[in-house]
Amino acid sequence: MNSELFNPLSLARGPKLSNRLLLAPLTSEQSHADGVLSEADMRWIENCSRNGYSMIMTGAANVQENGKTFKGQPGIYHDRHLPGLQRMADIIRSHGRVSSVQLHHGGMRAGIAGFTPDGQIVGPSDNDTYGARALTLSEVEQLRDDFILAALRAEKAGFDGAEVHGAFGWILSQFLSPELNRREDCYGGDTENRARLIFEIIDGIRSACKPGFQIGLRLSFERYGMRFEDILYVSERAIREGNIDYLDLAPWDVKKMMGDGQYAEKSALELFTSIPRGAVKIGASGKIMSAKDAESVMSAGLDFVMIGRAAVLQNDFPEQVRKNSGYVTPPLPVTSGYLKEQGLSENFIDYMRKWDGFVAD
Repeated sequence: MNSELFNPLSLARGPKLSNRLLLAPLTSEQSHADGVLSEADMRWIENCSRNGYSMIMTGAANVQENGKTFKGQPGIYHDRHLPGLQRMADIIRSHGRVSSVQLHHGGMRAGIAGFTPDGQIVGPSDNDTYGARALTLSEVEQLRDDFILAALRAEKAGFDGAEVHGAFGWILSQFLSPELNRREDCYGGDTENRARLIFEIIDGIRSACKPGFQIGLRLSFERYGMRFEDILYVSERAIREGNIDYLDLAPWDVKKMMGDGQYAEKSALELFTSIPRGAVKIGASGKIMSAKDAESVMSAGLDFVMIGRAAVLQNDFPEQVRKNSGYVTPPLPVTSGYLKEQGLSENFIDYMRKWDGFVAD
């Protein structure tokens, strides 16, 4: 297939990507209860590594114990997680792929699955809906430091980089939201203060890790009290300051058009591609289910495409696209037997059953 999707991509730091199709961070709920990676984790990552994705990213790995949000979530908050992480990084490297760990904390939403120790559900402010209490200033500073320590663990394990998860209503987007963040200290108030934690984490990782360590930032701009203007501010500033290597946009749908207001009738992606990006690369995920969908992201002016749901439905999505410009993933729902053929474990399949209309049985 003659497509820009299969051109190499150089980032400002670290190894070059062999193409523009990257594996999105996927929740699979198959790690051990203590956050140690399982054999099922290794098999899934090996399958993806051999099937054409240029970068392989882990699912969201919690940086503090009380940030755990999913059953079977991988951890990166303790040195006991290092052996498994090292093995996973070795697997990815053995297939010639670039590797990244997604760094995560559920914040007040960590309580949705009941995994926070001693009921300590925390967020930027008290929240009765989630039963969360506000972090103290020293705890916010510790959270910042633990994101940075997690990146150092990823580096020690042999990963090429880490992605800071600032999307989907988890703790960093909670800090960014004026609805959820009602703090009156330096981490609350105006946009600059609400974004302070994100930038302290990025800057801290850049200072602590080796010069070639790649840093990504994932942002979404829907639901959970988010304001589009704040996401644009963070994006523009992160790109301008240049301490990230790539911006990973996560709309629910890459075709999203803006509604009312100053951005009405513009595509969401257009508003980000118009930002002068310097050396920072921009990519997106969001209902990319075919070769045509992936091509549309590139045509919109982005640099790479994150493949999530389509990777679950067709483990070798990049190879299918390479061979067939008209490729479309199988229609939903699919059977559990089909997903097992794609390399999903029983726990992973059980998780996919939580998605409406995904699994037929």
